[in-house]
Amino acid sequence: MEDYLSTARRVVGVEAQGLGALLAALDGPLGPPFEAAARLILAARGRVVVSGMGKSGHVGRKIAATLASTGTPAQFVHPAEASHGDLGMVTQGDVALVISNSGETPEIADIIAHTRRFGIPLIGVAGRDGSTLLRQSDVALLLPPADEACGSGIVPTTSTTMTLALGDALAVALMEHRRFTPEHFRTFHPGGKLGARLARVADLMHDDLPLVAEDAPMAEALLTISAKGFGVTGVIAPDGRLTGIITDGDLRRHMDGLLSRTAAEVMTPAPRTIAPQALAQSALAEMQDRKITCLFVVDPEGRPAGLIHVHDFLRSGMV
Repeated sequence: MEDYLSTARRVVGVEAQGLGALLAALDGPLGPPFEAAARLILAARGRVVVSGMGKSGHVGRKIAATLASTGTPAQFVHPAEASHGDLGMVTQGDVALVISNSGETPEIADIIAHTRRFGIPLIGVAGRDGSTLLRQSDVALLLPPADEACGSGIVPTTSTTMTLALGDALAVALMEHRRFTPEHFRTFHPGGKLGARLARVADLMHDDLPLVAEDAPMAEALLTISAKGFGVTGVIAPDGRLTGIITDGDLRRHMDGLLSRTAAEVMTPAPRTIAPQALAQSALAEMQDRKITCLFVVDPEGRPAGLIHVHDFLRSGMV
C-alpha cells in the first residue's frame, strides 16, 4: 500500500508527463489547429461560448473566466441548460468552444447541432480522434494520448489538466496578440488584493488637501494639520506649486519659537511626490523605502492634486 506522499508524487508525475505530451503535440499536429482556433476567436464579432459536461464543464468554466479577464469576451453555457432554452445565448457572431474528453458526451449534442444549423464556428477539444465532436468541429483540437493519474483510467485527471493548460495557452496567446496590459486587467478585475495592487494613485488619493501658503504663520499651519487629520500639511508657493511639507518631525525640530515662524521656515523643502497616474503599488513602495506615511500627488506643473496615505492601502486591501 502506497503512502500518501508516494501517491502524490506519482499523480503529479503522471500529469507532468501529460503536459509534456501536450507541449510536444503543439510542436507537431496540434500546432496548426491551435493557431486556427486563435485566429477564429480573434475574427469573431461576439463572444467565446464555452461548454462542457461534468469535469469538462468545470474546466470550461475556468477557461471562460480566464478568457473574459484577459480581454476576450467569453461565457460558460451548461450543455444541459442549453437544451432547455439557453441555446439562445449562442448567437451568430459568437464562437463555440466545446470540451469533451470522449467527444461523445450525449449532453453536448444539442449545442453542436445548434452551431451547425446557424453557421456558428465550433472549436472542439477532445481526446479521441474521429469522435463526433471533432468531426463536426470547424477547428479540432485533439489532445495527445496520456494516462489518467488515477491508475484505473476512469477518473478524469491528466486529461483535465491538459485541457486546462490548453485553455490557458489559448487565453494567453490571445491576450498577447491583443497587447493586453495590467491596466486592462485592472478594468476587468477591480476587486481583491490583485485589483488593489493594479489601482492608480488617482483611484485612492484624497482631494481635500491640507495646504498653507509659504508665508502662513505656524498657528495657521497647526490648525490645518489638526483639521485635515493627515498629520501633515503641504506648503505652496504663490503660483500654486508644492514647495514643501510640514510633518511632526519638522514641528519637533522647530519647537523653540515655533509660533513665531512661518510655514516656509519650518517646512522640509522639495518633498517626495508622485503622479496621479502612477500605480498605487509604486506609491506604497516609495513610502516603505522612505519610511514615510503619506505622499502628495502633483500634476505635471507641480501643483498638488491629491494626497495618498498609508491607511488608504490598508483600506484597499493592498496590504
